[in-house]
Parts: sequence; C-alpha cells; structure tokens
Amino acid sequence: MFGDMMGMMGKLKEAQQKVEETKKRMATISLEEKSSDDLLKVTMTADRVIKGITIDDQLLEDKEQLEDYLILTLNKAIAKASEINERELAAAAKDGMPNIPGLDMFK
Repeated sequence: MFGDMMGMMGKLKEAQQKVEETKKRMATISLEEKSSDDLLKVTMTADRVIKGITIDDQLLEDKEQLEDYLILTLNKAIAKASEINERELAAAAKDGMPNIPGLDMFK
C-alpha cells in the first residue's frame, strides 16, 4: 500500500509539472480575432495577454463606434483564449493524474 501511495504522489507531482509547463506554453500560442468587417484586429496569447491591436483609419473618425468595436472584438478574443487555455490545462491535468478508482474528476 505504501508503494502505491508513493506512486500516486509521484503521479500528482508529474501532473503538477505538466500543468506548469502548459501554462508557460500558453504564452507562446498566439491567436487573432477580427471584427466582422476586418476593420479591427486583436492579437492575443492563449494566456490572455494582448500583443497587438490594429485599427483601420475609418474607425478613427467615430470614437463611439471604435469603442464598440474594441469591446466586441476584445471580448471575442478573450473568450477564444480562455477556451484554449482551459482545454489545454484540463488535458495536461487529466493526462498526469493517477488512476484512482471512483475518482473521475475530468469527465
């Protein structure tokens, strides 16, 4: 039994390491979100850090319209980055977890 416990502890440590590696990798995954008419483009990493915003000159003429475009496009980019982040972290955690009967946390 003690050997099984040590094996499980090792697996948990391995899972934690995989999650940490995945978190670091999220900073290297870049995604792009555009407005429906391509007047605004947001570039972001999967760990939700904005790397760039490109604004068409046409949007600079109307402050309120630009604000609306920014809100919509940034929210879509954040949602996409969050989805990737959560999916990757869950996969890393599930992959490294020991098989404990009756404990299916990642269904």
